[in-house]
Order: sequence, then structure tokens, then C-alpha cells
Amino acid sequence: MVTLMLDSAHLEVVLSITEKGLAFRKRNVMIDRSQIVRVQLTDDAWTWLRGVPDPGTYLPVAIAAGSWKSAGGRDFVSIRRRKPSVVIDLEGSDDFQRLILTTSHGVALVQALRLETGSEPIDVVDLATEDKKRKRSS
Repeated sequence: MVTLMLDSAHLEVVLSITEKGLAFRKRNVMIDRSQIVRVQLTDDAWTWLRGVPDPGTYLPVAIAAGSWKSAGGRDFVSIRRRKPSVVIDLEGSDDFQRLILTTSHGVALVQALRLETGSEPIDVVDLATEDKKRKRSS
């Protein structure tokens, strides 16, 4: 599963070496926060997959990773089995129109995107946890 890092300007999808290989990428995926228009949680990311790998890896109901090209544009996907996932719709990105990512931290991402963050990237889980602790102590 990918790690999601957030700062005041960007969402970074941190990929492991294996994930980079499967996705045919050398770098992590970096998105401007201002380009995020909607975040949806889903239990079945496969229903959101559209188009064909370009380049990417596809093993039905096991793994989908990489860029997916369709009539609707280009998506970045990192899907594993039938696990909780997040669908992030983007507007104004030159690279992707949507991200589809298997992560058990979708709720933390939604919470973290609502918060003001600093200039240093922080894991969305840590960010959401810190916010909960702050609210309890208030």
C-alpha cells in the first residue's frame, strides 16, 4: 500500500521500490493540493478502473499499477486486491485526471486535507492523529 504525505502545497504518493517497478515509474507521484477537487472512499477500487495500462501492470483482481489511459484522460492507479481504497479526482493536472489508490488510510487523508499544514511533508495518518489529540485536549 502506498504512503500518503501531505504538506501545505502538495500531496505526495510515496511508492515502494516494488510499486515503482509495477507502475513503471522512477519517482513518487506529486500532486498540487489545489488540484484536488474530490476524494471518495471505496471498498472496491476495481469498479473505478477505466481504460488500459499505458504503461502499467495488470493482473485481474490482484494488482493494477501505473498509468491508465482512457477517453476520459489519464489516471494513476495502485490497486491491490479488494481492499479499502481512495479515489482522488483532480482538475488542472497535466499528468493525471484521477488517482485510484489502495490504502487503509483514506479517512485520515480526508481529515488531513481539511487541515492547515506546514511546509514539511507529514504522513496523513500522523497528521490526522495529531489533530484528534489536539481536539481532545482543547
